[in-house]
Amino acid sequence: MISEHMERRAFLRKAMAAGTATFSAGLLARPQRSWAARSPNEKLNLACIGVANKGADNINNLVSENIVALCDIDSQNLGKMTERFPQAKTYVDFRKLFDQEKGLDAVVVSTPDHTHAIPVMWALRRGLDVYCEKPLAHSVYEVRQMRNLAAEKKAVTQMGTQIHAGENYRRVVEIVQAGQIGPVSRVHVWMGGGIRPGKRATSGMPPSTVDYDLWVGPAPMRPFGPAHFHFNWRYWWDFGGGTLADFGCHFMDLPFWALDLRYPTSVEAKGEKTSTGDNDVPDNMQVDYHFPARGSQPSVHLTWYHGAWRPPGAEEYGKTSAVLFEGAGGRLLSDYGTRKLFMLDGKDPAAPPQTIPNSIGHWAEWAQACKSRGPTTCNFDYSGALAEAVLLGNVCYRAVGQKLLWDAEALKATNNSAADEFIRRTYRAGWSLDG
Repeated sequence: MISEHMERRAFLRKAMAAGTATFSAGLLARPQRSWAARSPNEKLNLACIGVANKGADNINNLVSENIVALCDIDSQNLGKMTERFPQAKTYVDFRKLFDQEKGLDAVVVSTPDHTHAIPVMWALRRGLDVYCEKPLAHSVYEVRQMRNLAAEKKAVTQMGTQIHAGENYRRVVEIVQAGQIGPVSRVHVWMGGGIRPGKRATSGMPPSTVDYDLWVGPAPMRPFGPAHFHFNWRYWWDFGGGTLADFGCHFMDLPFWALDLRYPTSVEAKGEKTSTGDNDVPDNMQVDYHFPARGSQPSVHLTWYHGAWRPPGAEEYGKTSAVLFEGAGGRLLSDYGTRKLFMLDGKDPAAPPQTIPNSIGHWAEWAQACKSRGPTTCNFDYSGALAEAVLLGNVCYRAVGQKLLWDAEALKATNNSAADEFIRRTYRAGWSLDG
């Protein structure tokens, strides 16, 4: 399907050739580009929504492209980035950015989780390619809508799971897929660290540099307070999803990739709060996912743990955070940068052939694919299935901890209607995925 944005580009190219086009100053400043594959030496016209912290990191890794628009609800953060890119147009409201910027090729979304889906959907509807931070969105429903629209528009997409491009993950995937530890039916994934405790604000004034109403966006309005603002938003259900939503896509990426996992058939979750704050999310958590057999591969029971909780015997491995594959012939332990085999016969096999090329770089992969119209390794189809599973753990925990029987096609827990409100959230008036 050809998007309205693509049709407009084609029309303008024809009009230029015929000498009949009339241009505004904005269009002259942002020349239109073809969606056909083009030289890797060309530069993308990028808009970056969210420019501090992770947003700044994403921009730093895309400086070889044209940063033509910057957007942030905090004018102080925006001002600092504008000093680096004085030619870029600046916006506080991403909706105005999409209305006014007519020469964009792609958008980078680095906002808090609760405001991922809307700018991504708006960008996709305009025929733009998209890079979005993990876990793609705040709800399972939003992730599915983003995946579907990206597929419809044939957009080049990438989720911000930077470690996916690391050399160690690729070697681990090769070991598992080469069958060196035998068929894998059990995986443990654990992430250490605690929750930052915070107190719910009853009143408060945001800094003068912040458009707090825009920051809240589709979430329920609550009084401003530093306990839920900027980085701390991760620990409140209105805005984030705790440690699971923060790190699940990074660590569960490895078994999803190595074992070709997609949709769980059931999910169970439990957790506890131990901190002194009144944050909503659990400090300690365990989520059990059951995935069906895939071809010749057996069904998989994957367990996620965070906080102080660990799998039985975890002290043997000396890892605060890790992924453990248990196969019929041995175990494989990995984290971001290391891997170790524990073979039942005591003999470590030779490394398998390298079948997965080393990455040119996480951000470079996406930028190159935007130009070549090629695939990316963390596109929304792959990473969306991963993100949906991660977010389902929180859905299960919030739905009174009852085991969920999951119908992925229908996007519904067939045995628990209490999960519905957590699968798809209600937006504050004035906000919509349609735009």
